[in-house]
Amino acid sequence: MNKPYICRLLGIITLLIGGSMVMSLPWTIPVFGQVSMFDARGFTALLGSMAISALLGGLLMYIGRNSGGQRLFRKEAIAVVGLSWLMATALGALPFWFSGTCRGVDASGEVVHMDLFDGIFESASGFSGTGATVLTELEDPELVPRAILFWRSETHFLGGLGIMVLFIAILGVGSAGKALMLTEMPGPKHTSSQQRTQKAAWTFAGIFVGLTLVLTALLALQDVSLFDGLCHAFGTIATGGFSTYNNSVEHFQSVGVEMTITLFMAVACTNFTLLYFLVLWKPAKLFGDIEFRVYLIIVAVVSVTVIVALWAGGDYTTVGASTRYGLFQTVSIMTNTGFGTADFNQWNSLSRAVLLLLMFVGGCAGSTSCSVKVIRYILFFKILWLELEQVFHPTVVRPVRLGGKPLENPDIRKDVVLYFGVIVVIFVVGWIALVAVEPDNTWIEAGIPPANKLMDCASAVAATLNGVGPGLGIVGESENYAHFHAASKFVLTWLMLLGRLEVFTILVLFVPRFWRAQYLSPRLSRLQRPSE
Repeated sequence: MNKPYICRLLGIITLLIGGSMVMSLPWTIPVFGQVSMFDARGFTALLGSMAISALLGGLLMYIGRNSGGQRLFRKEAIAVVGLSWLMATALGALPFWFSGTCRGVDASGEVVHMDLFDGIFESASGFSGTGATVLTELEDPELVPRAILFWRSETHFLGGLGIMVLFIAILGVGSAGKALMLTEMPGPKHTSSQQRTQKAAWTFAGIFVGLTLVLTALLALQDVSLFDGLCHAFGTIATGGFSTYNNSVEHFQSVGVEMTITLFMAVACTNFTLLYFLVLWKPAKLFGDIEFRVYLIIVAVVSVTVIVALWAGGDYTTVGASTRYGLFQTVSIMTNTGFGTADFNQWNSLSRAVLLLLMFVGGCAGSTSCSVKVIRYILFFKILWLELEQVFHPTVVRPVRLGGKPLENPDIRKDVVLYFGVIVVIFVVGWIALVAVEPDNTWIEAGIPPANKLMDCASAVAATLNGVGPGLGIVGESENYAHFHAASKFVLTWLMLLGRLEVFTILVLFVPRFWRAQYLSPRLSRLQRPSE
């Protein structure tokens, strides 16, 4: 393990994260329209955070000063990616703490400031693209400074773009770039037409930034301010879901805004390599992709199901209203964005059950979506069919095929099934842990029957592990995670990070052999990219 080289790379990443806070500084100045007078609180908080990032980054680079020109192996790449996300989470929490950002007002009217776990939770939620929040009064600048509110959404931009992608696009880091990108962007990639190098990083970044700017412009044409437009564009393209308003996208009361965001949420969950081919005017690559076609089918079928259930169940009196709210919420949950235009926690049981299951699907591989991803379900059902066939034809051996071609990875069956198994285990362990550490009194104080605890905790774990944000019950669309105690926020924070990096990159950091071994078994690579 080349620890000095790891420190050097982490130092550069730390400096990039600190430097990115500059983007939030303009919102402390009245000329940008968010404050009536200079916001010294937000300005000094951001400067202090940048200073600490600079000091830490400089220290790490000093430790690794003699490691230049060395080769980065996959084991070191995994360590850099995992540790950089942990570091980003800690650094991202600094502006919340230094500014004295308030979580909200309690029942007695006392202002509640964000504590250690609140800041870490909010930062992890932003960088991971989860969108879960502990802030209850977003619209009050006295409680949440506008510059800090922008930084909160900016973490979506940085996390959605990918810390490693940004790092590689700017600096390249030579042959190590591919290893870093493969580690940060795990998940089954069944297309390899484009080499994942510095050029690929720039391509991904270009598409990501381009979509963000286009969406911001379209929202501006619909009378959405630049501040709100950028924040919601960050949340949409990164499939994060942080809003600048307490009632999310519902605040705008605009069908046009809702449909525009719906379209871009769906696009953001498409494989970015396929979007690149679309830019090159090769639509056959996009529509010929099996994962994309299945993704569209799932969105269409589930949307129709929810819309019909809402209309038939009497949640809305017209088909138009059912379509408007059902479509938006289905795409929002499917893409793991978590924006809201209606409190789906009040919908009929069938609609809520469908949305809860949809949290475990996600978008396409190579997109900004979290969760299991569509391609793994395709592979899983293909594997299941082959296993069923072997029950009555035990001598027949067929390879797993994708797009009519057999997959080369001989361990594809084990790897896909194992990944599903790991997700189930983490979900169950997280659920039990949350039920154990969160007292029943949390529900009693919120005026909710304690009998709802099991389902609410299950939905909270599903929403954070899969990067959705809002769940059901006490963490529903009109609620948040402020009710939970520090231990619960700690558990949910780890679930968000595990879900964003698809489990293994974080878990191996706690394996002693990982730090001692001379090489990393190729099996970890297969587990994270089962279709390659």
